[in-house]
Amino acid sequence: MESTGKYWIPIYNVLEKDCNIVLAHPKYVKAIRGKKTDKKDAKWIADLFKHDLVAGSFMPPADIRQLRDLMRYRFKLTCFMSSEKNRLQNCLTVSNIQLASVVSDTFGKSSQRILDKILENPDDTSFDIEPLIHGSMKKKLPELELAIDGFITPEQAGKLKVIKKHFEDLESRKAELEKLILALASPYQQELDLILTAPSFKNKFTAIGIISEIGVNMEAFPSAKHLCSWAGLTPTNNESAGKKKSVRVSKAGCYIKPLLVQCANSVVKSEKHPEIRNRYLRLRKRRGHKKAIIAIARMLLTALYNMLKNKEPYNAELYRKSDVLPVNREITIEQAILMAQFQGYKIKSAAE
Repeated sequence: MESTGKYWIPIYNVLEKDCNIVLAHPKYVKAIRGKKTDKKDAKWIADLFKHDLVAGSFMPPADIRQLRDLMRYRFKLTCFMSSEKNRLQNCLTVSNIQLASVVSDTFGKSSQRILDKILENPDDTSFDIEPLIHGSMKKKLPELELAIDGFITPEQAGKLKVIKKHFEDLESRKAELEKLILALASPYQQELDLILTAPSFKNKFTAIGIISEIGVNMEAFPSAKHLCSWAGLTPTNNESAGKKKSVRVSKAGCYIKPLLVQCANSVVKSEKHPEIRNRYLRLRKRRGHKKAIIAIARMLLTALYNMLKNKEPYNAELYRKSDVLPVNREITIEQAILMAQFQGYKIKSAAE
């Protein structure tokens, strides 16, 4: 079966229990341009499958697919909430209210109390702020008074109320969705506990996001390298006539890859995991931040693969042992000169 849009899903759901379905990516079964009709497509796919030339896509069990759908929807709701925050900040900027330059979070309790007070009467910004703010912000009182000294038009005030209402509604919908996700993820508590032992995986929903994308049965992937390739964390092969062309990472893993990159960016800033941070610093020196962070994301996914496959928590000592340099290392004088030149040193003779 060719995976086209969402049209394959209802058919797959009906046939899943009774048939062994091979779901093929259209990129790998595409017919020649100019000789392409629906009938020819069906015949071409059947011919490829008859000769065992159709590579099946990874399809997790139905409950994991449902969890994946909810987690991706949660991601969308988070994006909507971020958009509404930006819109509210734009309205405040247009109205010359610079709360963001004084407070760290415009959506904090003190900021929201001030904003609610402003929206009660947009024409009056000379009210007493002190009862509305937290005790730790008392020293910022003069700056806050200057920050709210703006002018809000009735139209902007109405827009602000709509944005606040929509944001609060999104928050409540997201909370309801998270309850559904937690209930659906409860059978995988053992796997979640294992993932939460890995570096930078401290949020339960981050661990659920990993499980929703790759599942819990690692037998679906022959090795960790296959999983990393599926997640779009490995260079592609593009060679012709002995010339290597672009080997950028593929566009696969559009949900799991950003999640792993965020975790990688978090863990390399911490001193708690030197086995990861030191490797990042070595790679960044030679290849730059972007390539180094993709390498760390792949390192994390490889660790997760082995943790789930072997049912064991994260063990930093395995990396530390592999990073220990051998005691008896020998190199030639020519190799030493090349290494020094590579590090930027200029070689001169002892007589100079």
